[in-house]
Amino acid sequence: MGKFKEKVAIVTGAASGIGYSITERFINEGGTVIGGDINEENLEELREKFGQSFIGIKADVTKEKDHKILVSEATERFGQLDYALNVAGGSKAGTILDQSEEDWKFTIDLVFHSVFLGIKHQGLQMKEQKHGVIINISSLNAHVPMYAGGAYASGKAAVEMLTKNAALELTRYNIRVNAILPGLVDTPLTKSFNKRPDIKDAFMERIPMERPARSKEIAAPSLFLLTDDASYINGTSLVVDGGWEVTGYPDMSKFRE
Repeated sequence: MGKFKEKVAIVTGAASGIGYSITERFINEGGTVIGGDINEENLEELREKFGQSFIGIKADVTKEKDHKILVSEATERFGQLDYALNVAGGSKAGTILDQSEEDWKFTIDLVFHSVFLGIKHQGLQMKEQKHGVIINISSLNAHVPMYAGGAYASGKAAVEMLTKNAALELTRYNIRVNAILPGLVDTPLTKSFNKRPDIKDAFMERIPMERPARSKEIAAPSLFLLTDDASYINGTSLVVDGGWEVTGYPDMSKFRE
């Protein structure tokens, strides 16, 4: 099981959801994770669970200095940064006509600007090493709009294009960059969908597999893209959505007051 033995990865949003599953699987396959998150309590639980294989750092991914800290932690402790997975995300919903500028900026900063900062500082270290792989978690909403989700969908679409541009620019330094586009995933971020049967039913009507993904089902293809089995995959987007993209998004307007 030592696929990532002696390898070091940064995972943002490591303390819950998809980031947690990526962290768990990477460590179980022999690697070490520098996990960045704002949830200190969950970070401490991960430290207790994984010991020296997990270094948890309170980090606000919208701040450039915090990305510098994550990268320096990897290089000062281990002398290398093999992989980076930019997972952290979230949103404040609102229609275009109603959403405040503050909520728009909050969402764009978290889902898009944070990925730019991550790629920048992860890429600088990987350029120096002359190798590395970066995975960005975008969303099905990069392709499919969502009512009251203009900021989130636009930010995730921007992540997909940034991924392509990063691949174009960084390949010359032996760095691959790809994106994962999850559909509905059973995580704390989507608990409001799953708590209401009417909303959940609307989603299930659109997802051919008739269930949300488990976070480990996003972790597995994410880690596949890190490996040598994916050595010729670069600048691409892998949609992991149970077939949802082929049916379209449910009309969420009827669920908003």
